[in-house]
Amino acid sequence: MKLTRQAAAFFVTAAAIALLASCAMPPPAPPAPKPPIDLEAHRGGRALRPENTLSAFSNAVGIGVTTLELDIGLTADDVVVISHDMALNPNHTRDANGNFLRATGPTIRSLTLAQLQRYDVGLIDPASDYGKPFRKQLPFDGERIPTLASLFERMKALGADQVRFNIETKVDPTHPATTASPDEMVRALLIEIDKAGMAQRVTIQSFDWRTLNLVGTAAPQMPRAYLSSPATLRDPRWTAGLRLQDFGGSVPQLVKAAAAQSGGGGPVIWSPAFNDLTQAQVKEAHALGLGVLPWTVNERPDMNRLLDWGVDGLITDDPAVLRDLLGERNITLPPKTRVPPPPETRHA
Repeated sequence: MKLTRQAAAFFVTAAAIALLASCAMPPPAPPAPKPPIDLEAHRGGRALRPENTLSAFSNAVGIGVTTLELDIGLTADDVVVISHDMALNPNHTRDANGNFLRATGPTIRSLTLAQLQRYDVGLIDPASDYGKPFRKQLPFDGERIPTLASLFERMKALGADQVRFNIETKVDPTHPATTASPDEMVRALLIEIDKAGMAQRVTIQSFDWRTLNLVGTAAPQMPRAYLSSPATLRDPRWTAGLRLQDFGGSVPQLVKAAAAQSGGGGPVIWSPAFNDLTQAQVKEAHALGLGVLPWTVNERPDMNRLLDWGVDGLITDDPAVLRDLLGERNITLPPKTRVPPPPETRHA
């Protein structure tokens, strides 16, 4: 069939109009960002800066994290300080002469704040097994074990008003003489939080669930995170006297029962070792109203798997890696804080 000249012109014109219309249409809108998750910098992000130091915490909020994860102990003069170890760790602690300690040092509880400040924690021993996984960590000479009050002050000075704090009480029920008692620890911690006006931005976590039950009584609206490991779950001294076998082996049920001992209306979180967590447990915990926050997740495949399972957040030594991954997955990212160059002197 032959088209007349007029008909051919009509079809050419219609095609041109359709092409122009399609070109004029705006491109499809990008997909809406997915809801945020809790991006937590473990010990301030020890893959990048000396752990539990002000330089680490400052660096983490500069990267952009939801939460600073940290540990606390009490000095001999009852000052709340930030330290993961109950005694000075020779892998990242140097004496006044700049030498790494040859063995485990005195306990935090046995030293006054003034005595504790004589030690430098700004350099990890690169030759130690402890230091080898953290080759990216930048050292800072002169870093001291900070007080919790100084961390709150630093964040206020930086204007990091959005960042939260996940504070672990370092209490060991199997070695009670090495630390303050749960009562002493919780009392001092809550006073420091109240003094800084940070109650709305703090979660308290612990492997020793007695301390969390005390928090549930004294500060019922404060979120509590029940840390667990295979070892602590087998020993009722860690689980506030409860036995896992009495709950059919269900850790979420155990956590729920532990939280109910003291009541409290604040959020309750289960924080397991990430490689002991299953997708079925995540679903069970959520069905019980628990948040799920695994520790310590440093590899991208593990991060991806746990995010696919629907966890509520991840605790990581390397917040920069996790932040990049969240961006790739179109998950809403926490804001960054402008952080000036650190005043500390870098280690040569």
